[in-house]
Amino acid sequence: MKKLFALVMALAMILCVAGAALADGFSGEIKVWVAENTVAFTEEKIAEFKEANPQYADMTVTIQSVGEGDAATSMLTDVEAGADIFGFAQDQLNRLVSVDALAPVVDENAAFVTSENDPGSVKAVTMGETIYAYPMTSDNGYFLYYDSTVITDPSTLEGVLDQAQAAGKSVYFEINSGWYQTAFFFGAGCEFTFESDDDGNLVAMNSTYASENGVKALKSMIKVANHPAFVNGSSVANATNAAAVVSGTWDSGAAKELFGDGYAAAKLPTMDGYQLGGFGGFKMLGVKPQMDADKLAACHALATFLTSKDVQLDRYDAVGWGPSNLAAQQDELVQEDVALSALAAQLAFCEAQGQYPGDYWSLATGLGNDVIAHKYDDMSDEELLGVLQQFEATCETYLSK
Repeated sequence: MKKLFALVMALAMILCVAGAALADGFSGEIKVWVAENTVAFTEEKIAEFKEANPQYADMTVTIQSVGEGDAATSMLTDVEAGADIFGFAQDQLNRLVSVDALAPVVDENAAFVTSENDPGSVKAVTMGETIYAYPMTSDNGYFLYYDSTVITDPSTLEGVLDQAQAAGKSVYFEINSGWYQTAFFFGAGCEFTFESDDDGNLVAMNSTYASENGVKALKSMIKVANHPAFVNGSSVANATNAAAVVSGTWDSGAAKELFGDGYAAAKLPTMDGYQLGGFGGFKMLGVKPQMDADKLAACHALATFLTSKDVQLDRYDAVGWGPSNLAAQQDELVQEDVALSALAAQLAFCEAQGQYPGDYWSLATGLGNDVIAHKYDDMSDEELLGVLQQFEATCETYLSK
């Protein structure tokens, strides 16, 4: 049954791509899944959409509270029973495409995505040459919160650490986290991704950690861990005597309270001459393939509207989600959001987080713990390369057999 549905959906993609532009209205039912805190907001916006588009005035839209993580899981389990439009996080894109849960975004809709949104979010919704979803936010990642009365120049991590030490304060950076750790490796020019098959199994790993760039990144981590001002951590609320903390937008309130009048934020600094990178996170809306071309066109029209500049700005006002829309990012209120502005600058140097095996995160923690314990301080470059070769070899064992 599952294979039959996949075949039907594959046919639907072909038919719908060809016929979507010809559809001029729809009066049937559409099911939409969004996060609980955006249900009321989405209801209001869909009412506005129907009023502005009379060809969809008789369309019935059912909105259900299903968060981004649960939505992807449910779609992967049963595409046929899933929503017609649903929100999900970027790390689920490959798996959703593999089960034919996403209709390609083509023609003027694809042009809308690429021209209206920031490059990071566009990359996050793209596989190969095909766009599969509509960017909705660019607001998950990490950057530097700092006390501007202590850190007057946040451009280099070496400088931030030295300025903090001179003031008798600390810099928090969670280098034993597989999420934060990529700031060094990706920044130094390394790649580390996994590929999945049609069933969502991880079948290949692409990594250049065991390389000259990887050794450079590991040596940077060792240098940071040896600095007197360094403290391993990322929670602003738990930071004491801090001059700077690497964290994300969720910590903005705590950072304002901690730093007071000195509250400031910026993209991550450079380290050893390279710009620190890392993971970026994005929320997006996907459209399920449909046999009915009119319904598909309606879904794409609604998804386009719900990810447009004005709606992204209204969503920011309503629930604080940071926009991916370029024009919305230039809005005065968004620009005045210190944390979001810093994140927007940082995301230009980030990679969208894909699917990673659970054991990777534990392995990366172990690598960071060894750095913090000074296990690698006296190792040669060749020995450090061996550490990274073993890291890669262990990650290879996480692939589906």
